[in-house]
Amino acid sequence: MYAYVSGTLAEKRPTEAVIDAGGIGYRLLIPASSFDKLPAVGKPAKLLTTFVVREDAQTLYGFATDGERTAFETLTAVSGVGPKLALAALSAMSPAELQSTVVSGDVAMLTRVPGVGKRKAEKLIVELKDKFADLDGLEPAGALGSGDSAATQARADARAGLEALGLGRAEAERRLRKVLRANPESPSAEDLIRLALRES
Repeated sequence: MYAYVSGTLAEKRPTEAVIDAGGIGYRLLIPASSFDKLPAVGKPAKLLTTFVVREDAQTLYGFATDGERTAFETLTAVSGVGPKLALAALSAMSPAELQSTVVSGDVAMLTRVPGVGKRKAEKLIVELKDKFADLDGLEPAGALGSGDSAATQARADARAGLEALGLGRAEAERRLRKVLRANPESPSAEDLIRLALRES
């Protein structure tokens, strides 16, 4: 229903922001990652939005980046994961970190999110692993070799190559992340495939 809200930042707190747009104050619940990116009160601001309607409430959620919104919507599509838990996850780690944690199956890291125990972490990994592996654009600029178009294309080509060789999407993504952390100089697609095949 609402794609974004743009106007003047009237109020901000770690969990919410109020944007004055045309004389109407829109209250948006936000993750800590978005709060860190907000300008000073009184300055122009724009937040991407997700509108959640439930029997007992209609709530507008705001995000500083498309990656944050995409991760939020992917999380809340899972049964048993509400907006509160999704915001907590995005407050505990960036979208890229969350993606990496889920795709690599890091249960211990997920349990650091408030409200997530071992059993819930295991369920989230099972239900989200393939969905998060399919998502692009969650990496911050310059991270894991994704800072320029050539590096991004090399990574996409390498992932396609690994899948053609029989690896699943999640496994291919996990290996590429590991390789790119160890080799931040943006290897070619050919080198990425070669190095990824050596990973276990």
